Amino acid sequence: MRTAGAWRRVGHAELVKLAAEELRRLTGSSNHELPAEMLDSRDAVAALLDARARAAPPDDAYLRSEQSLLTGHTHHPAPKARGGGPAAAWLPYAPEAYARFPLTLLGVRADTVVEEGDTAALDRLGTAPPGYRLLPAHPWQLELAARDLAPAFADGRLVRLGTTGFPVWPTAAVRTVYDPGGDLFLKFSLDVRITNDIRRLWRHDLLRLRATDRAVRSAFAAHPGPAPAPAWLSDRGHRTADFAFEQLAVVVRDGLRGHLAPGATCYLAAALAEGFAGNPLACTASPDAWWEAYLSRVVPPALTAFAGHGVVLEAHLQNTLVAVDPDGMPVQALFRDAEGVKLLPEAAGGPFAPTVSREAGWERLVYCLLVNHLMEIAAALADHHPGLDPWPAVRRELARHDLPEVPALLTAPTLPAKTNLLLRWTAANGAEARYLPLRSPLVSGG
Repeated sequence: MRTAGAWRRVGHAELVKLAAEELRRLTGSSNHELPAEMLDSRDAVAALLDARARAAPPDDAYLRSEQSLLTGHTHHPAPKARGGGPAAAWLPYAPEAYARFPLTLLGVRADTVVEEGDTAALDRLGTAPPGYRLLPAHPWQLELAARDLAPAFADGRLVRLGTTGFPVWPTAAVRTVYDPGGDLFLKFSLDVRITNDIRRLWRHDLLRLRATDRAVRSAFAAHPGPAPAPAWLSDRGHRTADFAFEQLAVVVRDGLRGHLAPGATCYLAAALAEGFAGNPLACTASPDAWWEAYLSRVVPPALTAFAGHGVVLEAHLQNTLVAVDPDGMPVQALFRDAEGVKLLPEAAGGPFAPTVSREAGWERLVYCLLVNHLMEIAAALADHHPGLDPWPAVRRELARHDLPEVPALLTAPTLPAKTNLLLRWTAANGAEARYLPLRSPLVSGG
């Protein structure tokens, strides 16, 4: 910091204080939570570094990519905050610390169960006693909700049935876990703020999940591209209890095996940008061909779903998996998370469907796909392969798609960048995205 005509070094705590003062002047409002989250995030990274030094990463390449995001969201002020609690409370469940753990199995009295869609996979996790249904629970969430759930345990609406006989692996989303043996993803509520939101499975999101998921599945089934086809990991059902609808909810998501191209290995796209051992982005000897292959697999599904079906994928780095062949060349994209999907009015299939105008949907798609995805991968590729200009290939790929919005996108001087810092400072809901203009590399050449 420069004061009295001279530069002086500032520490992290003082930098956070200076940022908070600037935000107060800019907005006219105060916020005591965000500075604490920023300090918590730094402390969390320190705890993760220490834990990783004493743990072994998973042998499986896909799981290694999901658990590689030590720094995480590059444009968030507190990407690794974990609710302010002691590290000992959350480290056992942290993907960045190479965690794996069994799920807690609960029996929920059958007359209190609420479910929709295909939840049969949950019943294969264990055995419930007569009059009860099986409900897996994230152990951290049970700890967080212990006081609220105590009456249900006391009167028999809930009973503990032990744990799964196998561990699950937390993915980059923290609250979503993967069971490789059963090839099953499960998404839980987690009453902790991670980046912009408290990661609870909110009732309104659960009520519209099936309509949204159906719309995306329909769009992907009609995709006209070459084989292997892009895949949607369906959020095919959910189960919970009526007395703790949000706190105990669990979403059942498709696994990989029924979707992944034969012989391919998939990686989390965010991990390709941050880096990990065996990263195919860094290892490729043909970065131009690799990038063109990547774009040809990732961009068309998002644009054709929007153009032909009114589906706005949240195709950012953490919702996209990229499959590569044995030579490390991208051959397929897989997308996930129906909760973040929005639909244009003509695609809405029910009263609960989350609709947006075409203009708002396009802005959201451009932000997620270009700013929060392709720009990050392009930067990482250019860092690993100096001299590569990734943006002509992006322009060519976008120009292949006959959408009325594309010509303006290719010539616009700016792209919409989500204001994560202001969202958190003003305590806005994470879904209430606001954007500021960011210079477009499509025009400036990177």
